[in-house]
Amino acid sequence: MYEPSATIRLLRSADRLRRPAVASAIAALGLPEGSLGLDAGCGIGSHLRLLVGATAPERRVIGLDSSEELLAVAVESARRWGVGDEVSFRRGDVEELPFEADTFDWAWSVDCVGFIPGEPVGLVREMARVVRPRGTVALLLWSSQQLLPGYPFLEARLNGTRAGAAPATADWPPERHPLRALGWLSRAGLRGPAARTFVTDVHAPLAEDQKVALASLMEMRWGNPEGELSAEDWRLYQRLRDRNGPESIVDGEDYFGFFTYTLFWGIVQRGQTPEGELI
Repeated sequence: MYEPSATIRLLRSADRLRRPAVASAIAALGLPEGSLGLDAGCGIGSHLRLLVGATAPERRVIGLDSSEELLAVAVESARRWGVGDEVSFRRGDVEELPFEADTFDWAWSVDCVGFIPGEPVGLVREMARVVRPRGTVALLLWSSQQLLPGYPFLEARLNGTRAGAAPATADWPPERHPLRALGWLSRAGLRGPAARTFVTDVHAPLAEDQKVALASLMEMRWGNPEGELSAEDWRLYQRLRDRNGPESIVDGEDYFGFFTYTLFWGIVQRGQTPEGELI
């Protein structure tokens, strides 16, 4: 069940580690200065400050989310960061964006399109609808992690749980998986689909906020898998996450972990010029 308070808590904590990978992905897009962009599924507004900074000066970004609770946090964050004049917010659904066609210079979505229920090609088409010709549609999607160094079999079994495989389900066709997003972009009519992966690594000695953020990442990735693990695996996982115990993995002097985000993007085209050039 969706619990806004739990989502807010986890995102706030995990953003400490997610931010560098997201910032690198935004930089790689080369968003135009002074452009108008859409953050579709902005959540608590984690990336709005980065998007505003990437399009300075005269930058404008609209954050959209379906959750009133998450948007309230995003509004407060924008005010606290001093970007309230450059950012505005709308409540709405990414399946039916409340904007006219050709409104934005670019549209961006992190762990939303492709992770929520709904046919992804249709969602990408809807994002492309509100972007002007030659503008960019970009999806940034969590793609892998290694967070339990020294315990490859336990981590593999955690990755095989329902939460660990999410958003995929057993009945999904292969082309529905987020790492097949290049196909979504092509079928949605975008030109030049491309992909690039960004890695964030974390190693000892860890600051306390890094340790808390890692615990949040594990909770976001694997949830509460007790019923899907053997009793032995569950007890081991509990011991590794117990900050007060001798086996706390993030307190080890040799801790190393990493996770990746993959950026998929393409260019909006609406047809051809009289000279035959795609636009």
